[in-house]
Amino acid sequence: MSLNFRDLMESRVMIGDGAMGTLLAERGVGFGHPYARANLTHPEMVASIHEEYLRAGATVIETNSFSANRYKLAAHELEDKVHEVNLEGARLARKAADTIAGSGEKALVLGAIGPLGRPLAPIGPVSLEEARSVFLEQAEALLEGEADALLLETFTDLAELKLAYDAVRSLGVPVLAYKTFVEDGETLLEGLPERAAREISSWGADLTGANCTVGPQRMVGIIEQMSAGAGPVAAFPNPGLPQLIDGKVRYRQDVNHFAEYGVKLANAGARLIGGCCGSTPAHTRALVEALRDFKPQRSRSRGSVSVVEREERVQISAEPTTEFAERLRTGFAVAVEVDLPRGNDICKVVEAARRLKERGVDAIDISDGARARLRMHPVAAARIVQDQAGIEVVAHISCRDRNIIGLQSDFLGAAALGVKNILAVTGDPTQIGDYPEATGVFDTDSVGLVHVLSRMNQGEDLAGNPIGDPPGFLIGAAFNPTAEDLDGEVEKLRRKVEAGAHAFWTQPVFEIGALESALERINDDEVCLLLGLMPLRSARQAEFLHHEVPGVDIPLHVRERLATLSPEDAPKYGVEVAQNLLAKVQPLVSGAYIMPPASAPDLAGDVLEALQPVG
Repeated sequence: MSLNFRDLMESRVMIGDGAMGTLLAERGVGFGHPYARANLTHPEMVASIHEEYLRAGATVIETNSFSANRYKLAAHELEDKVHEVNLEGARLARKAADTIAGSGEKALVLGAIGPLGRPLAPIGPVSLEEARSVFLEQAEALLEGEADALLLETFTDLAELKLAYDAVRSLGVPVLAYKTFVEDGETLLEGLPERAAREISSWGADLTGANCTVGPQRMVGIIEQMSAGAGPVAAFPNPGLPQLIDGKVRYRQDVNHFAEYGVKLANAGARLIGGCCGSTPAHTRALVEALRDFKPQRSRSRGSVSVVEREERVQISAEPTTEFAERLRTGFAVAVEVDLPRGNDICKVVEAARRLKERGVDAIDISDGARARLRMHPVAAARIVQDQAGIEVVAHISCRDRNIIGLQSDFLGAAALGVKNILAVTGDPTQIGDYPEATGVFDTDSVGLVHVLSRMNQGEDLAGNPIGDPPGFLIGAAFNPTAEDLDGEVEKLRRKVEAGAHAFWTQPVFEIGALESALERINDDEVCLLLGLMPLRSARQAEFLHHEVPGVDIPLHVRERLATLSPEDAPKYGVEVAQNLLAKVQPLVSGAYIMPPASAPDLAGDVLEALQPVG
């Protein structure tokens, strides 16, 4: 069946169906039951809902398969049912469409495909190739069940939507692609819907549009912009915002309001209009009545969707703008980690920072609850130290305690506060810290966090929303030259470089051979390293670090030598080891990252006495 959606919409507005999941829930397929499984367990119910929408006047219906991909079904131990669930979903919709002519013609069936439900690399663990196979697996089953076209809907991330489109575009049927937009006036002011529509159209999608998240009133502004960028579009709003009543999600059922704004959506350029979450056959019927006599104006399309010109966007520099970044570029930079105490008094940290600055340190490092201990937020501490000690701070940010929204919020706050040297780390597990029962979030890992910072340096968040002036973050990441699997560690370094990392802070190193071996494996003179140096203070500390702290490898001869020294002489030897190494590695790396004992931060200044003037 050859379809051209633009031809179909040239002289009328097509009416789509509405929600499936909320109706299934109302009729007994409740929370905890994946709605797509109802294609197998409640086929009569699914078929009857399709028929209700068709009798209400819908001429386009969607299969009950939005969440029927491998990952989402795996959450219910149904990953082996992907083909069956999608095949039956398409067959049920096809049979209903062939049986009932909602307005005197055969209805079209769209095979619905939603987002993966898991983040893509580098934010998450799903590789691009694996994601393509998941989308393709679902699409092929839907087409086997005789869907007329494929619908990619409710995507927040344009990159994931593009990946899905590329995965299914060659299957020989039309592909519709919808993005969802948050209820945010700034989104409209910044022109995101128009830019998104232009981009989606440039891929060659047969129809683009918006669905879900917002109600019909907010959808009008979105559709106006999308239509300006791509010509006729689709609009599938919710009836309004949801609310939780007695443990169930409910939506307002004012179908007249929905229909009134359906006309406004049509005037704004929507040529396929229906409902999303919370809508019902009653909403469809009201839309049909309201739009019965609507005559579209001549299409505002700019021509073939495959050649819609891209909006020229100003290229934004992603280079870091901090003084510490400049020092890394032009000389030999020194950062010293100073431990935060418990509580809210960090006067001693400020005092130590002042003394270290006087001894030639360029920046102070503040960790983010290292070893899962409760400490002040590193950005707040960083601002205090910068203001009171007059030295830049590198704030470590981990993925453990905040989801992807909270992490981006922290970065916006850091930029506003002038804390722009960030070290992205995955974070230690909560089990080893002050609150072992606390929940670790880990929405992403250090590679994903680097990617987030890089996107912000380009002036936008992960969803593509503008954030204002690019912050110019120096993006730091970790690297362990003494890792047991050095090849794997180097590969992760390369992934961080690709994600946008500018410099690497290493784990502590105690002999030059480990660094030389790592540099040989990296084989890239452009990689900027700050070598980790830890002035040891006792044999006991060395044994603990070597045997019990992951990522730390202290040579046997160093541990044996410490064991022969008195408590007074051991710290001097620890400084000597670090000094000797610093003198040797200075020509090989871009800087040093010194980690003195929490009780003796000034030992870092002693280590620096071995540093030769550079730049």
